[in-house]
Amino acid sequence: MQWIFQLHATNPTAQAIAVLAFVCVVGMGLGGIKVRGIKLGTSGVLFAGILVGHFYKPIDHHTLEFVKEFGLILFVFCIGLQLGPGFFESLRQSGVRLNALALAIVLLGVVTAVGLGWMLAIDRAAVLGVFSGATTNTPSLGAAQQTLASFPEVTDERRVLPALAYAVTYPVGILGIIGSLLVLKSIFRVDVNAEVQAFTSAASNGRQDLERRTFVVENANLQGLPLGEVPGLIETGVVVARLRRAVDATVLTATQDTTLEIGDVLAAIGSPAGLDRFQRVVGRATTENVPEVEGPVTEQNIVLTQKGLAGKTLRDLQTSVLHDVVATTVIRGDVVMIAAPDLQLRFGDVLQIVGPEPAMQRAAAELGNSVHALDETHFIPLFAGIGIGILLGTFPVVVPGLPQPLKLGLAGGPLIVALVVGRIGRIGKLVWHMPRNANLAFRELGIALFFASVGLLAGPTFFHAACSFDGLKWLAVGACVTSIPLLAVGVFARRVLALNYVELSGLLAGSMTDPPALAFAGSLCQSEAPAVAYAAVYPLTMLLRIMAAQLLAVLLCG
Repeated sequence: MQWIFQLHATNPTAQAIAVLAFVCVVGMGLGGIKVRGIKLGTSGVLFAGILVGHFYKPIDHHTLEFVKEFGLILFVFCIGLQLGPGFFESLRQSGVRLNALALAIVLLGVVTAVGLGWMLAIDRAAVLGVFSGATTNTPSLGAAQQTLASFPEVTDERRVLPALAYAVTYPVGILGIIGSLLVLKSIFRVDVNAEVQAFTSAASNGRQDLERRTFVVENANLQGLPLGEVPGLIETGVVVARLRRAVDATVLTATQDTTLEIGDVLAAIGSPAGLDRFQRVVGRATTENVPEVEGPVTEQNIVLTQKGLAGKTLRDLQTSVLHDVVATTVIRGDVVMIAAPDLQLRFGDVLQIVGPEPAMQRAAAELGNSVHALDETHFIPLFAGIGIGILLGTFPVVVPGLPQPLKLGLAGGPLIVALVVGRIGRIGKLVWHMPRNANLAFRELGIALFFASVGLLAGPTFFHAACSFDGLKWLAVGACVTSIPLLAVGVFARRVLALNYVELSGLLAGSMTDPPALAFAGSLCQSEAPAVAYAAVYPLTMLLRIMAAQLLAVLLCG
């Protein structure tokens, strides 16, 4: 068995990988243990890494540094790729207000960390770790460490301080977020069930669910008019899928060129308001179910997996792909949308198509309709995006008055690129599509590797630092950095803006980019509703915390 104990000398790379795997196994097992419904999750790998790093022989630092940076890049890029499609939409309407509150939380955290760090004479490098750990934001730690590494005057001992302070204050951050939610609930005597009902009711009122209705053409002005020229058809957002002739009762696909006759029966789909407006133009509603009438028209869901068509609108496809069929709705993730002509399609969209069987088969062949293609991860776009993100992250931006140029870093650069390409979906032949399961797997792998590396690097000096007077100061400052911004903004949002507690809990968890806090908010509300506000503020908050950590590193240690 001597070869095992000599592995660090004979094959240090193999030894490092084996230790990383061991740390991930132990850490994920530790993270799966629930205490009062809360578990550490993947962050348990950090504490397992600290324990192993404290008792085990030193591991090759070059290997650990590579694994740490690669894991961080993989984690943030996959997050950006998933959130990209909805990120820019989240900035509209209530998203603007929520992100403004999240911005206030970030800025208050920066001021609190710097101010208390100065008052208690905490090493400035450690302040960076306190800021990241108390806000449970791992990418900001990576960004701060990368910036510190670019300063030759910073010693190796000080470069380790951010990771030590992060590990010490991270548990305080999780507990502080949960505690803040409970304190706000107590202060305002929140009835959680009533808040959930109010939130659900408000969300339902603002959403236009799609309905199917059948109409009889009675407007004499529509006699002989092509369907595409019916006044208000596009404005109402209504799509007519089938038409039953009044003369011979045959059922046809209602294309834009189909002419209308008095007495024809139209099967339409749209929002309730749009259908009401359309009825005033066409004629009375009827209970007849046109799809059940015998005829050559069928209905089918077809998946867009033809890369060349991603990014095109339904109007672009009308003459080439959908000329004999009608697209009624488009399903994107969990959202069902009306098939409006200007809707830009994305890879993986599911189109509900109506038409005769031969035309349906042609449309399916043109659109791709390959379920197998949805399960494929496109690695060329993935690595291309990561490469562009690294170039963007390492590009120096000279800011007058700062001693060092700012960089987005290996966390910020890939995140921004992923948000953009996730929103665009396709550039040329490159399609940025990753199955949800694959995305979650890559994210877990990346953050686990990052946590394991950070823990192993910090382990040799962690307990000495945590039990020292400096460690106690880190804990005290970390508790303030977590709770002061959350409570201040939480009280303001609740008392002044009358923000629903469900939305508020998601906002506070998202402003700290903390999944355990979101899980607690969900269990507290007995609903997944807090995830809506969480997702709305998460991308911008992540980017802000990364940039704030870099800016602090330049100002405090540059």
